[in-house]
Amino acid sequence: VLSDAGISKRLAVVVPLIALLVINLGRNPHAIGSPLIDRSAPSFALVPVGGGDPVRLADLRGKPVVLNFWATWCVPCYQEHTVLVSGAQSLGQEVHFLGVVYEDEESRVREWLRRQGSAYPSLMDPEGKAAIAYGVYGVPETYFIDPRGTIVAKHVGALDGETLMARLRQARGGTP
Repeated sequence: VLSDAGISKRLAVVVPLIALLVINLGRNPHAIGSPLIDRSAPSFALVPVGGGDPVRLADLRGKPVVLNFWATWCVPCYQEHTVLVSGAQSLGQEVHFLGVVYEDEESRVREWLRRQGSAYPSLMDPEGKAAIAYGVYGVPETYFIDPRGTIVAKHVGALDGETLMARLRQARGGTP
């Protein structure tokens, strides 16, 4: 038999948990907020996998940018890769697609890209400075940057084609 005090203590724990659940029922778990939304994207200059001149985010202004943090050991990254490649192949004249390698070895990345193919540059972030600047805490994470260089959306987890297109509409100045 529970006393009134025992019931009150349990209710004090259960009621806030139920309220939290109800508040979050309609939210998309992949649409994670970020303090960077509506702010200028952190700049970087990163060398492509295999070498070459650094790619500077500032040089890409004028078109939307899809900035995807990924790794070879990441299963959801593998799952979304075909969506990103397809998007880059069909929208490459209108949108810049970039991959940023997260905590991985370049030799593994080169082999992975050789097997899986790619239609956009993947950049090495050897010290993780770009990932830190963007607040990346896992992969895949994708940022959508408008032509002025402002982050308009962030997606956590594997992208599907519908989400990619909705976020690109947003980056182009439309609604998601």
